[in-house]
Amino acid sequence: MHLVANAFSNKNENNIGLSEAFVRYKGLPHKTGWRIQSKVGFFYPNISLENNATAWSNPYTLNNSTVNTWVSEELRHSGLQISVDKLGKFTHSKHDFSLDLTFFKNNDTAGAMLAWHGWISASRQSLFQEKLKLQNFPARQPGRDLAKQAVYSDPFLELDHRWGTHLVTHWRYQNKVKINLGYYDNNANTKIVANGQYTWSTQFSHAGIKIKLARKTELISQYMQGSTAMQGKYGGLVVKNNFTSAFVMLRKYWQQQHIALRLEEFSVDDIDTTWGDNNQENGNGLTLSYRYRLSKHSFVQTEYNWLQSNRPARGYVDQDISLIERQLQLALRYYF
Repeated sequence: MHLVANAFSNKNENNIGLSEAFVRYKGLPHKTGWRIQSKVGFFYPNISLENNATAWSNPYTLNNSTVNTWVSEELRHSGLQISVDKLGKFTHSKHDFSLDLTFFKNNDTAGAMLAWHGWISASRQSLFQEKLKLQNFPARQPGRDLAKQAVYSDPFLELDHRWGTHLVTHWRYQNKVKINLGYYDNNANTKIVANGQYTWSTQFSHAGIKIKLARKTELISQYMQGSTAMQGKYGGLVVKNNFTSAFVMLRKYWQQQHIALRLEEFSVDDIDTTWGDNNQENGNGLTLSYRYRLSKHSFVQTEYNWLQSNRPARGYVDQDISLIERQLQLALRYYF
């Protein structure tokens, strides 16, 4: 049994709850290298190449990339994952392969936050019972297309009782190269609205690569491209967005020290014509992070984040459409 709980507190709210809860089975490999694994419960989709430390934390930077921030905010699998591995060492091969197929529910609103607040870079993970607050915009006013939308979006909700699917393939060459390719489809029926929650039809492809360039030097990159759409109270698509995000990160570590530089670019292409709901966005970001290991379990880390974006929807709440955000962080991290 695998349980992960998170807690957070700020001036507006306090919350504690589960971010993952699942049971895993890992079979013994056959003499030919084949192995079966499975997972059932509430867990992260197999997408991130950053968040590979305890409790889906990111050992490289304090803030996740925009790709994995969205994963942590709106995406979980509530269902069953089956994995088939082919381990090369049993046949004297330098190559390992695996295939993951997941059937899931409770992701019918995936896409709402990406449409209505855009790409962000952060570190917090949404909790199982959590509701995410939406900003106000003209299309949510009485009589408009999105008037029924609740003030909060429930990211882990099942409305249409249909199974989504997520397929991921992996290839690893020794400890030098790792590549994954995947496709996600929540298979949502966009005709359903319940208690202010709309179903969103969301599909995307994703790819990731990790390469060991030299001793203690790695290059990590991820790419995601997809679309999300939902219908209004009178039928017909009201929101239709295409989205893209990608990053490349160079990390170097030696003795107790680690440094990471991440560059990223992201966009949302709003292709519907709904009045008062402009989700267009484009931007890029830079993260520079330095970590020093104090002991086997404890680290001190400092980080600079720079994010530039253009998003017309900020004008709905009297914010600058073009915005540059800067953040300097200092953290003490302890892993049990």
